Amino acid sequence: MASHIIVRTSDVVKTFQLGKHTLEVLKGINLTIEAGRYISIMGPSGSGKSTLFNMIGGLDKPTSGKVFIDEVDIAQLDAYELAWLRCRKIGYIFQTFNLIPVMTALENVTLPMIFAGTTNDEAVERGMNLLELVGLRDRCDHKPFELSGGQQQRVAVARALANNPAIILADEPTGNLDLTTGEEIIRLLKEMSSERGVTVISATHDFKMLSVSDQVIWIRDGRIDKIEERDELNISVGTIQ
Repeated sequence: MASHIIVRTSDVVKTFQLGKHTLEVLKGINLTIEAGRYISIMGPSGSGKSTLFNMIGGLDKPTSGKVFIDEVDIAQLDAYELAWLRCRKIGYIFQTFNLIPVMTALENVTLPMIFAGTTNDEAVERGMNLLELVGLRDRCDHKPFELSGGQQQRVAVARALANNPAIILADEPTGNLDLTTGEEIIRLLKEMSSERGVTVISATHDFKMLSVSDQVIWIRDGRIDKIEERDELNISVGTIQ
């Protein structure tokens, strides 16, 4: 039986206008991502990996080409439909956590559920279960400034799972964390993929991601340089058990 393709891009080009000059950041990206896999998008700064990440997440639109989520061309969605897709199908994790500072950990986690129409009681119950999943149930009433960087990122992981997304997009999720905490976040994301069947797509510089990735997409100068499956990877740095 053929694998379920959850993300597909077709000839994606992204350009930016800088005065009289046109900067081509993505130069015809074609890829397919199977559901339930842990994917790392890797490449040097300026390679286009974060731009590709934004295309997949519907955070930006390609200049030309198409991005499909479950074979839906997301560029054709209106604002309401795109908001529904982001809310229901995709969970986001950012390097800077992006938690709302005046809200508690629980309120940050339940906010996406409230937007999706979940009742308050259901949201609180599920939010507490998610905080327990990431080891922070006892910190539910703490605001972000009362949490360490690693704890804030764990809240962000719980928030990303709020509406049972099919895809988690993690943009440099370990970038602001120390080595040990970064490894903990990587393990947690891997568990989401292997145990819950969530497709994890991470744009990252962190070579520790190699040891948990099912596939690595290497980007260079706006193009896919190569795609390696797990058994093709030369894992020699920071293997995570």
